[in-house]
Order: sequence, then structure tokens, then C-alpha cells
Amino acid sequence: MKKLFLVAMTFVGFVTFSTAQEIADNAIGLRLGDSDGVGPGINYQRALGDNNRLELDLGWRDGSDYNAFKLAGLYQWVWNLDGNFNWYAGAGGGIGSVKINNAPSGIDDSETFIFAAGDVGIEYNFDIPLLLSLDFRPEIGFGNDDFDTNDLDFDIALSIRYQF
Repeated sequence: MKKLFLVAMTFVGFVTFSTAQEIADNAIGLRLGDSDGVGPGINYQRALGDNNRLELDLGWRDGSDYNAFKLAGLYQWVWNLDGNFNWYAGAGGGIGSVKINNAPSGIDDSETFIFAAGDVGIEYNFDIPLLLSLDFRPEIGFGNDDFDTNDLDFDIALSIRYQF
């Protein structure tokens, strides 16, 4: 019985370590999604271990009707699918701000809000230092109902990053 247990533990250890995916120490690039009207953003990832990382996103929009920014931080776990394909999942949150440019005078035309977010996606790690990913990020906002930030939003984005 002891031998069977040792063989099983060795097999589990081998499978665990053979599917572990090393991720780049750092990656920086662009995240191109709708971000609930906030727009594209700069994206940075920092490895915290062999298969987990921190992701920071700064999205912004500067238009004639409104200006907005959103800063998000997510903790992610990364698993290898096959070859250079990985999938990941994570959770986090952030802060944002919206300012309406053409609001009538005397009306408060800005808001700061916070949000909680989840993240799930798939990525391809090229043989060159390039990472391409597609992710789905549900977010729930906590803010003023006047600006539609106090609701559940879904964001799908394509990201391209340089790894170093």
C-alpha cells in the first residue's frame, strides 16, 4: 500500500511540474477593448511566481463629450493549455473617473467610482518576445447612478504585449 501511495504521489508531482508554465517576468503593451466606454489602455504584467502574476491596466478616453480614465489591478493564475497556449483567470478591482464636458452650468459634471473585476482569457506566447491574448472581464461598479457606473459591465479585449 505504501508503494502504491508513493507511485501515485510521484505521478501527481510529475504531472504538476510538467504542465507548469513559466511566464515572462515583465510584459507591457496595449489592451484594446471597449472598457465600458473608457477605451484602449496601457497594460503591464509582472510575474509573482512561476504561474501567477499581477496585471495593471490604465484606460482613458479624451473626447468632445466626456473625458474618462480607469485604473485596474488584477491578480492572475496562468495554466498551460498546449505548447505556447495558456489560459488564465484572475480577480481584482480599480478606480475610475468620468467628467462630462458639455454639462449645463451649475450641474456637477464629474464622478469618481470604484469597481470589482474578474478576468478569464487565453493567450499565445510566440517564440519571439510577443504575447497575444483575448480576455473577458466582467466588472461591477459602485458609483453614482447618474453616470451609469453603478452596474454590471462586460468587457472583451484583445491585448498585445512585449515580454522582457
